[in-house]
Amino acid sequence: MAKEFFNINQFRENLNSGSKANLFQCEINGLPDGVRDPENLIGGGRFTFLCRSAAIPAYSLGIIEVPFRGRRVKIPGDRTYAEWAVTVLNDEKQGMRKVFDNWLAFVNNPDGEEAIRETDEEYRCTIVINHLRPDGTKSRVYNLVDAFPTDVSPIDLSYDTTDAIQEFVVTFQYHYLDEGGTSNVGTDASLPLSAGRG
Repeated sequence: MAKEFFNINQFRENLNSGSKANLFQCEINGLPDGVRDPENLIGGGRFTFLCRSAAIPAYSLGIIEVPFRGRRVKIPGDRTYAEWAVTVLNDEKQGMRKVFDNWLAFVNNPDGEEAIRETDEEYRCTIVINHLRPDGTKSRVYNLVDAFPTDVSPIDLSYDTTDAIQEFVVTFQYHYLDEGGTSNVGTDASLPLSAGRG
């Protein structure tokens, strides 16, 4: 067994080409009806191409410590999800930036009228992160359920900047993360359970 551990061919077999960080696809499903997107940038798939970087979301499980006669019994607590951020390339017409500006204004209108939506269903959607293989099939699918943006980063402007395309970061909050299954090479992974809802 010790010799097998140093065998490069067995290492390559177990790695199975590895999962590459630059093979991914992000989609926004069901942009809220009240968010203005006159050029259909989200529904038309433009976001999928202009999404430059993202991440598989992080989550953690809290721990409840119960003292008992000098010792501490650890019991699983609540599951919490970290915020999710995505970097977006700014197109020449700044249409994608405008969509996210409109989305934030829809959640909380800056002029004071309708300061916040009556129900949270009006401004939430599902974000899908597809982790891909080199052949284009999906190795795993992640759904961010009931997601909405809470922060749109600034875009720096400077006479000194050359050979660069503007980009900005959008930060989302969401209720929970739903993960799909895995699959063999050449086949798509199973979808998360939430994919069949609503």
